[in-house]
Amino acid sequence: MLADEAPGCIKHHDIKTLFGRKVAIDASMSLYQFLIAVRQSDGQQMMSDSGKVTSHLLGFFYRTIRMVEYGIKPVYVFDGKPPDLKKDVLAKRFGRREEARAEEEEKKDIADSETLDQLARRQVRPTREHNAEVQRLLTLMGIPWVVSPSEAEAQCAELARAGKVYAAGSEDMDTLTFGSPILLKNLTASEQKKLPVTEVNLHKALEELNMPMSQVRGVHSHLVCRLVHVAGMRLPGPHPWRGTQKGTQAYSGA
Repeated sequence: MLADEAPGCIKHHDIKTLFGRKVAIDASMSLYQFLIAVRQSDGQQMMSDSGKVTSHLLGFFYRTIRMVEYGIKPVYVFDGKPPDLKKDVLAKRFGRREEARAEEEEKKDIADSETLDQLARRQVRPTREHNAEVQRLLTLMGIPWVVSPSEAEAQCAELARAGKVYAAGSEDMDTLTFGSPILLKNLTASEQKKLPVTEVNLHKALEELNMPMSQVRGVHSHLVCRLVHVAGMRLPGPHPWRGTQKGTQAYSGA
């Protein structure tokens, strides 16, 4: 693990230390996590009086408010079109959801509530409607958001690399493979868990691993060229970068 091989690249600190920092957050991962984690006491998803799921909206609302209260300036990045190379991964995920659905149907009369709850969570899949609802909420809150032409974590990393934001915020360590100088984890975790924010410094990791930047650039360029340029992704330059969907707010790092 990185913590064992390069411990100096990881810091744990209080969220208050990020006051004034701009952070690009992987909204698609947060959306998935909130749909799974934000639940009622009986394990069911949060719902409105009309029976509409609101777990994702409550998660984004309260976690965003918390960050803003501590002086953090978030910009949320949503997934765009997945790269062709990810089709097999998406197909496997779909297969696992179908297996969980079939298993739940088979065991609904004999399994305990905990087992059924786990099976239900395995079936969670963010929809376009979920994304649109969150985007509308963020717009009403005055929080900037963009839609990546490809994967959100890649765009978060590029915003950090371009100096538009201080760091990429994600629970996925793969964000580092896209070259984000700083990765922040646990930024959108529940305050009740009292988890410190984990900061991973890519350059310090490379130093401790004795891996030259030239080698990383080569690996990174190879990955980005295949995963990003194949999907037609435009990396942010000196001009304001705009999302691809109507209603997306421009973000130029201001």
